Amino acid sequence: MKQGRFIGLAIGLIGIIVIIWIISSALDKKPSVLSQTSGNSSTISNYAPGDVPWDYIVQQVKVGDLIDGDMVLLPNNDRMSNDQNFATGDSIWVLSFMQATMKADSQGKNDVTLSQWKPIKSFKTKEEADKDLVELKVEIKTDVKLIGVYKTELDSQFRYFAVVELPTGQKVKQPIPEARYTTFKDKKEVSVVLEEVHDYTDYDQSMAKFRGWAE
Repeated sequence: MKQGRFIGLAIGLIGIIVIIWIISSALDKKPSVLSQTSGNSSTISNYAPGDVPWDYIVQQVKVGDLIDGDMVLLPNNDRMSNDQNFATGDSIWVLSFMQATMKADSQGKNDVTLSQWKPIKSFKTKEEADKDLVELKVEIKTDVKLIGVYKTELDSQFRYFAVVELPTGQKVKQPIPEARYTTFKDKKEVSVVLEEVHDYTDYDQSMAKFRGWAE
């Protein structure tokens, strides 16, 4: 009898310990990294991996048909919102946007697929459009990492190249003259001119494009 009571008491004690452990674990449970967190969703980029802003252009077009608050832009028949109540036949200016999808191949080279031009904003004058364009495409001078220089030979003719790494992580190969090849040989960094193309909905999202040497 005493042995039976002892076994029952031991089982009951173990059960109580298990229940306490379960409750304690539930109270101390940390949020999963996969859990959805609250916050301003507009701060999250709507770009898929590898999609970057690529270019902008300002063009003069004519307003065609008006359809449910939108307007058709001639001659390409693009359609966009008629926010400024333009009339059919009006000559206006539009800012158009191009996006690029960049993927690296097995050798690390970038494979770039460009989207079609998409009109995103209309203006009454070219001056108004150019003000927006200046903010979205910014030219800067900066120092970047020089990965190296090399030369190739074909039929006793030499060609010279420099490879640099841009702030975005892109590796860019550019042909250079022999004099620059000699100057660059012992350098770790070089000065370049970059064009920063910013996203029109999220200015912090940008793409740096090589535009030349700054030295």
